[in-house]
Amino acid sequence: MFDDPDKVLDATIATFDGVFDKFRAESPKNKANFILFLANIDPSTNLSWCPDCVRAEPVIYKKLEASSDDIALLRTYVWDRPTCRTPQHPWRVDCRFNLKEVPTLIRWENDAIKGRLEDHEAQLDHKIGSLLNAN
Repeated sequence: MFDDPDKVLDATIATFDGVFDKFRAESPKNKANFILFLANIDPSTNLSWCPDCVRAEPVIYKKLEASSDDIALLRTYVWDRPTCRTPQHPWRVDCRFNLKEVPTLIRWENDAIKGRLEDHEAQLDHKIGSLLNAN
């Protein structure tokens, strides 16, 4: 999955709309589609500055990789440290996703949210498995 550039797309706040349009156009071809909202990468560590994201990412990737299903993932880096707590942050007021915290893993199906895991739930193997197997 992660070696196929058509199955894993990366976006930032600035590029999200265009990348999301591509993700949505390709989604009917996949068995499952996920959007992972994360805090921005810290250039000094090459990891997210958010400890919850750092804990959740490897668990999520391992679970998605282990699935035999055809899965697509849109990783979206949306949270910067200076503005993440701002009530009017663009992602907090975006009614499409109702993002409140990161990491947030969303199952996207039929152009809508089918299920979601937020913050501490997004690092739990069994919760990711349930979201992965949701029908």
